[in-house]
Amino acid sequence: MQLVKKYNYAELKRQDGDSRLYLTPDGESLPSVTTVLNKTKDKSFLKQWRAKVGEAAAEKIISDAGKIGTALHLYIERLVNEEKYLDLTDIGIQAEKMAKKIIEEAGADITEVYGSEVHLYYPNKYAGTADMIAMYKGKPTIIDFKQTNRPKKREWIQDYLMQLAAYAQAHNALFNTEIEQGVVLMCSRDLTFQRFELTGEKFTRASDAFMKKLDLYNQSIL
Repeated sequence: MQLVKKYNYAELKRQDGDSRLYLTPDGESLPSVTTVLNKTKDKSFLKQWRAKVGEAAAEKIISDAGKIGTALHLYIERLVNEEKYLDLTDIGIQAEKMAKKIIEEAGADITEVYGSEVHLYYPNKYAGTADMIAMYKGKPTIIDFKQTNRPKKREWIQDYLMQLAAYAQAHNALFNTEIEQGVVLMCSRDLTFQRFELTGEKFTRASDAFMKKLDLYNQSIL
């Protein structure tokens, strides 16, 4: 993976609270993509899961997943920037194994990397941080790296796919690009690798679905 500075990505100020907001260079305060999706999703399954495993266990599972996800992203980001990263905690060791598995399986498909942990925004609409913008299988692509406790089916990750489409549309709006492809590269704790590509009609449907979610979110805060 070769880092190529093709676009001038701006650093956005992030405001965390009940809703995550980003402050754009134009002074706009925009909701994050993840906030839009979280505030408009059906959480009945999550409530049932919490009731089943118990609140304490649920919080630990969520916390551990978040820590592993953060460490996995750091490992890949430092790799792209040719910087060393070492975390000898149990979580760090697990995350490194998962990151290496992703790179082993999909690294050859990623050539030019335009940015890692890139702040993007769609003026007047939303903002967020994309894991990676790169050439993937010869096309400009939004890439998302995910950790999971166990392998997932495509129908379970519709929010991830909408997230890809949202970041692609923001990039296109900011830089007049034509990114119409995304991919989720995922590894589970048992080192099972999965890739979920988003192209063609599925990309269009994911873009439309996110915009509907954005409309619902905007209606809910009026």
